[in-house]
Amino acid sequence: MDVVKLEVAEWVFLGIFTIEALLKIVAEGFMFVRHAYLRSIWNILDFIVIVLGYLDLIGQLTDFSLLDVKALRAFRVVRPLKFLSGFPSLQVVLNSVIRAMFPLFNVFMLVLFVIILYAVIGLEFLSGKLRYACFDNTTGELIDSHSCSPSGDGFTCNKEQNQVCLQKWGGPNHGITGFDNIGVSMLTVFQCITMEGWTQVMYMVQDSAGSKWPWVYFTTLVVVGSFFVVNLVLGVLSG
Repeated sequence: MDVVKLEVAEWVFLGIFTIEALLKIVAEGFMFVRHAYLRSIWNILDFIVIVLGYLDLIGQLTDFSLLDVKALRAFRVVRPLKFLSGFPSLQVVLNSVIRAMFPLFNVFMLVLFVIILYAVIGLEFLSGKLRYACFDNTTGELIDSHSCSPSGDGFTCNKEQNQVCLQKWGGPNHGITGFDNIGVSMLTVFQCITMEGWTQVMYMVQDSAGSKWPWVYFTTLVVVGSFFVVNLVLGVLSG
């Protein structure tokens, strides 16, 4: 019953959108005059939404094989954009974002450069470090999902309980967090730049590699990557 109501509501709104478009076309012209209907990008968006709505409707009511109904229904996600034409303030924001796309691309390249730079540094000095964990020396079972240091500079396993630090663990977050390859390393650096759990990553690295220098790596990463480079996006948008 709810599905039927949604379909009826869809047809009603499609009729309202059609009447609105026809009134604009009668008042402004369709295409070939100066202030015609299709001379505005917002009217073009409205027109595409209406045409897709009718194609979807035709595909539902007929067995026309050239119309993929499921594919057309995927375009329903653009229908909320129809209401942007009624809010000038939202149009200003969206136009500003569109104008900033090329400068934002330059900022994106700079962010990508920083991510690759720190990922390569992490890959060079921290590769495999987060795969060390405490295992039972007799059974070979994993004792705790916690990074350890085989050299004793960081977290050490309890030798009195017959524990040994081995590089047999898959790593934190099922191996997603780490510096074992360039892809995982870039993902970990990106996580730290977003400042989402970057301290936990730093503590895990300190447990496995010691606390003498990893804090320098992560502190500069947050300062350069998060506080400076990523905030350039706000500067571009405001400019």
